[in-house]
Amino acid sequence: MTDTAISPLRRRMIEDMRIRGFTAETQTGYLRAVRDFAIFLGCPPDQAGAEELRRYQLHMRANGASATTMNKAVSGLRFFLTVTLGRNEAADWLTTVREPRRLPVVLSPEEVARLLDAAPGLKQRAALSVAYGAGLRASEVVALKVTDIDSTRMVIRVEQGKGSKDRTAMLSEPLLDLLRAWWREGRARGVMLPRGWLFPGRDPVNPLTTRQLNRACHAAADAAGIGKRVSLHTLRHCFATHLLERKVDIRVIQVLLGHKKLETSARYAQVAAETLHAVRSPLDYLTPGERRPADPAPPWSVRRSRSRISSAPMGLLGVTPMPVTSASPSSRSCRRSSAAAPPNSAATSPRAKTAIISGSLTIPAATVIAPSVRPPPHTTGSPRAKPSCCRSPTSMSCSPCRHSSPTSPSTTRPWSTTSCSRPPPRH
Repeated sequence: MTDTAISPLRRRMIEDMRIRGFTAETQTGYLRAVRDFAIFLGCPPDQAGAEELRRYQLHMRANGASATTMNKAVSGLRFFLTVTLGRNEAADWLTTVREPRRLPVVLSPEEVARLLDAAPGLKQRAALSVAYGAGLRASEVVALKVTDIDSTRMVIRVEQGKGSKDRTAMLSEPLLDLLRAWWREGRARGVMLPRGWLFPGRDPVNPLTTRQLNRACHAAADAAGIGKRVSLHTLRHCFATHLLERKVDIRVIQVLLGHKKLETSARYAQVAAETLHAVRSPLDYLTPGERRPADPAPPWSVRRSRSRISSAPMGLLGVTPMPVTSASPSSRSCRRSSAAAPPNSAATSPRAKTAIISGSLTIPAATVIAPSVRPPPHTTGSPRAKPSCCRSPTSMSCSPCRHSSPTSPSTTRPWSTTSCSRPPPRH
């Protein structure tokens, strides 16, 4: 494209991005965002207002644009409106979409070994081994030169990585041996130039592209029979996760990965299997009997225990069995009239009290309950006699007869419904 084909507005935006030192990829993305917006409007983008920007964002959402695509377009339009056009109020018209937070896909060490062994060639295997063994990005792998390998210090120098930052990566002995084998083969094939690219492309003057390296990674994953979604960046995730599983400090991993924030490196703790397995679940500390919570006692459990005690033999309860006699007519009448007896009447003998307290409720009432008789006051020098009773006209029980003499005992029938054998005298 010649200079005459570029509009003054586009030229000004390119100059603003050059002043700020944007990379070529960032400049291309911003220019594409403004071009797509101008195509949607059908007019120059500098004439857009708040309503046009709102309709464009709705258009992208309706066409199924992802959150990443929408945020890239918003970033390009915001730079164009606020920096190139100087309309600072336009920043409020654009909305950033929240991107979903996803955990990275991690392969096991066995799966990584199978993937590296299934690489199409020695150059591809060496490049994939650098991505896994040093934790480099795809753009950092293809930008390596022969002089970046320092075998004396056993480090790899990464120049101008992501964010235009230099850093030092680790170099292991197996990786160094593999790189030396590839260097000898490349020199024999004539593709390895002195002080040239470590992984040259089809033209040795240019390096291997990230697209070609990703294709080699996908081909190796298919040949190894790995069903997970694998990319070249997956090997970088595996590098960090496997180091964390081997108890390497998270801050050391942060430096090796070149992360600015510790929170970015800390997300690998969520996918580290060894870290998760080192923690025991609270369920493992419970005994088999304690794993199921005890059910609350039902309200009828007390009644069952009482009935179980009452049905037991009295000999086991330490109580001597009471002789059970046949029920006489008077005892039957007493059982019928027992319901009308006052609750505080003295109706139990010492043996009957023992049987009732111990829970032996199977003894007939006629053999336990005694007549409720109130004895007369004791007279000094004379023996206490049983008073006679008279039937009350309003009660089924007997009451002491006031006409009987305390010195002449009379026959008493407990709770008898008949009258006394001796009628009261006339007054």
